[in-house]
Amino acid sequence: MRQFSAIRFLLLGLLMLVPTVASAQATITGIVKDASGGVLPGVTVEAASPDLIEKVRTSITDAEGRYRIDQLRGGTYSLTFSLPGFNSSRREGIVLSGTFVATINADMTVGALQETVVVTGESPLVDVQSVSRQTTLNNEIINEIPAVRSYAGIMSLMPNMVTPGGAAANSPAPNMVVFGAAGGRANEGRLQVDGISVGTAFNGAGVSAYVVDVNNVQEIVLTASGGLGEAEVGGPTLNILPREGGNRMSGQLYFAQVTEGMVGSNYTDELKERGMVTPGAFKTLWDYNIGIGGPIVKDKIWFFGQARHEGYTNTIPNMFANANANDPTKWTYVQDKSRPAYQAASFGIIALRLTAQVTQRNKISGSWDEQKPCEGAAFTQDAEGCRHSDSDQIICAGASPTPSCSATAAPETGAYRNVGQRVQQLRWTSPLTNKLLFEAGFGTYISRWGGTPMPGQDPNLIRTVDQCLAGVSPGQPCEHGIANITYRSPNWGSNWTTVYNWRGSASYTLSAHNMKVGYQGSHLGDNQTNFSNDQFLSYRLNNGVPNQFTQTINRFTRHQWVRTAAFYAQDSYTMGRFTFQGALRYDHAWSYFPEQTIIPVRFFPTEKTYPSTEGSSYNDLTPRGGVAVDVFGNGKTSLKFSFGRYLEAAQNAGFFTTNNPIGRLSTSVARTWTDTNNNYVVDCNLQSQTAQSPATTGSIDTCGVGSPNFGTDVVSSTLDPTLTSGWGVRTGDWQWGTSVQQEIMPRVSAEFGYQHRWLLNFSATDNRAVASSDYDQFAVLIPSDPRLPDGGGGQLDGIYNITQAAFARPTDNFVTLAERFGSRTQVTDSINLNVTARPRFGLTMQGGFNYAKTNTNSCEIRTTLPETDATDPWCDSDTSLLRVTALGSYTVPKIDVLLATTFRSEQGQQLAANYAASAANTTLGRPFAGGSTTLTVNLIEPGSKYGDRANQLDLRIAKNLRFGGTRTNIGVDVFNILNSNPVLTYNQTYSPTTTTWLRPQSVLQPRYMKISAQLNF
Repeated sequence: MRQFSAIRFLLLGLLMLVPTVASAQATITGIVKDASGGVLPGVTVEAASPDLIEKVRTSITDAEGRYRIDQLRGGTYSLTFSLPGFNSSRREGIVLSGTFVATINADMTVGALQETVVVTGESPLVDVQSVSRQTTLNNEIINEIPAVRSYAGIMSLMPNMVTPGGAAANSPAPNMVVFGAAGGRANEGRLQVDGISVGTAFNGAGVSAYVVDVNNVQEIVLTASGGLGEAEVGGPTLNILPREGGNRMSGQLYFAQVTEGMVGSNYTDELKERGMVTPGAFKTLWDYNIGIGGPIVKDKIWFFGQARHEGYTNTIPNMFANANANDPTKWTYVQDKSRPAYQAASFGIIALRLTAQVTQRNKISGSWDEQKPCEGAAFTQDAEGCRHSDSDQIICAGASPTPSCSATAAPETGAYRNVGQRVQQLRWTSPLTNKLLFEAGFGTYISRWGGTPMPGQDPNLIRTVDQCLAGVSPGQPCEHGIANITYRSPNWGSNWTTVYNWRGSASYTLSAHNMKVGYQGSHLGDNQTNFSNDQFLSYRLNNGVPNQFTQTINRFTRHQWVRTAAFYAQDSYTMGRFTFQGALRYDHAWSYFPEQTIIPVRFFPTEKTYPSTEGSSYNDLTPRGGVAVDVFGNGKTSLKFSFGRYLEAAQNAGFFTTNNPIGRLSTSVARTWTDTNNNYVVDCNLQSQTAQSPATTGSIDTCGVGSPNFGTDVVSSTLDPTLTSGWGVRTGDWQWGTSVQQEIMPRVSAEFGYQHRWLLNFSATDNRAVASSDYDQFAVLIPSDPRLPDGGGGQLDGIYNITQAAFARPTDNFVTLAERFGSRTQVTDSINLNVTARPRFGLTMQGGFNYAKTNTNSCEIRTTLPETDATDPWCDSDTSLLRVTALGSYTVPKIDVLLATTFRSEQGQQLAANYAASAANTTLGRPFAGGSTTLTVNLIEPGSKYGDRANQLDLRIAKNLRFGGTRTNIGVDVFNILNSNPVLTYNQTYSPTTTTWLRPQSVLQPRYMKISAQLNF
């Protein structure tokens, strides 16, 4: 295993003092000429802005009259051009955002009086030198529009985003939302603050439960494609650029509130007739925020501090407190309808950012963000300052990733979390010369997740699931009527994720070149400890009658760590109207597992230690590049082409952690049970996995056979070493795209693009104990049903079932590259449009769409390996995605009233008809192997049927009040103003004899109002 020696720490420290990667920031470039059209070398170009903390950044034109000023924070700039013997020229009102490259050319005239000529002109809208595609929202727009004040709420207004569940990002709760782009892996999105990742160690290592203070950001930048050497993944990157202090004390106070009376209902008779129970909805929401910044030492040290408290409560349909909760003598769930359950969460946040101009050419900034949640303080007992409700309510756990109660989990199964997360950052920037820029950065994301038993809970009661099925005496479902409800006690975890990121780069501008070299590194730590009751048992009942128990081994800590190191070089070269960009990136990613110990517990009496072990080790060399063309040479029309190979994010998941030796331990076994004496105690010898009964072993109860593997190490499959080490085998994708951007009129631009993308390095599992000849191919007879496509009927071919003789053989799974067995592809073509308008008179608009079609084909693999998706004949399918978003704001003159709106249209859920077919409903002609009585088959081709589109229109009306140097904004936001109720999720289990198929399970949140007030000073 790789160990860090003192020498390695020293080398790491030295690397951090050399070039590091900068956060995404803008550039101004151009050519300076004289009146005759000749280029002017030696012109001093000064970029000044109140948003630039050092006030002025300087460059000098080269022999070709070119200048370039990089690493400019978003804001409004003025440019001054000066040269002895010429009149100075100044260009004002240049608006920069994201990594936009603004081309500002200048003409200078000879003048003996050295006058300054102010040149008027619109700020450029078209980037004619960068191949990346971006969407930017600045602080003003974010504060004006009616949007949920979370990164998920802002992100959902950008059409290039894809989130699992589609409209999940519309939730008013500040939950973690995993995101990606069309055609990519669902977790490929990256969340950054000031260019440094704040993602977890898993879930793609891209996002986390970090609560972003969108009220006090300077801007939010989404890079959708075209990333060069800085990018590990090809998916979208959402970069939050925070505000910094300045020489003038300024800040804002923000208050927002939603009370229960402000929330409507969109639960209609039509939904009721379709069998939907009352949908969940949030009850209350609050957000109190203060941000203030200013000088500590004028022109030297500045601060920006922020404090926030926000939270919400949600209803849980048909879930109530358990009247038998915490009673060890009771084994049933009985609804206490005087105490409805709900989810609740709040966050207390305090953050401080300091910036120091140490010398003229050295700037250091650092931040510390502490976030403490209060999720799930149950039974209305005080718990370390958490906010509670009335005594007739019961609170479950709140936001993800904390476990929570739900429509099938009673409140006493929830967990409580009050240990939060911390984000720290430190950055150094040094424009050593006008051409050479150094930058270094370090950041952390540290989080405790999983929760603990809530105050008032008894965690040592045996956790129980009641199937609540008919057919058991007295022949009716149980009284509460909730199938598979979990109750009595929680399972919980004490889990820590510790993420450290460091990076560095050096940028050098020479003539028409802008070169950069850089280094990035990270340490992703994942430490998980799971807990259950002291009995290490859970029960399954049916109508209160036990029929199964599960033995568990836990309370040990699983450690898995991933390290990355990457180096890259890139260049941007402008030649006339053409700008060529290229990059080459080297990635080394590896995982390892420190020494891990299984502590003695009831079903594992002897301690066992696994020695430290190496995991995966990957090396990749990936090229990226492109060209941007200023089509007509006037900076108003840009044609771009980009290409690149990218990687799936290094994370504590997948093949990075498959070889963790502690993961081989078989930690649970489920066994049938007859409770002969009805005492809810398993009266068998639980140290033995053999079948037991009064007649055979003399036990009181009858206990089914367990597993001889329980408590032992089991290797379920063998990994091909080429999957876990080597060059070019890490999963990733290729992509290329082209776009054209046009300034339609002053301050209005549109960009239309096309992208082609395909995934790489799929894996497949080969059961070497069987061959394709050991599988019989057959068809499922489709029931005639008007609800099915074409009324049903006919048969669905291409289903496989293993023979009984082959089923009896021991499994020998070998996981290797899919390409060894045939072709497997996932290819996506997408088109998109983004329109940005910031005309005068207080009007701002932005909107667009993204349409993508994805083809997935694994037919060759399935023919060779029938065990792969044996019951899924849809090996070649097409799915589609269409997202439309828009936003706008307008301040009515004279009355100074703000009108703002947002609109989003999300793809409906892909529908399926998962049919449990018996052997009699097939052409197989024999029973299914292994004693299975049914096989589940989807009767609908994927991508052929979708649920309701989720269309949401929001509106904000606010009055601006100005007093002296302050501006107060008091407004009302109305979300889902049309009170639409599209179904978001459906029951996809199909039966020809029931009406539950496609029964709505959740709908868009109903119309609600939010009052808010914001004071800027």
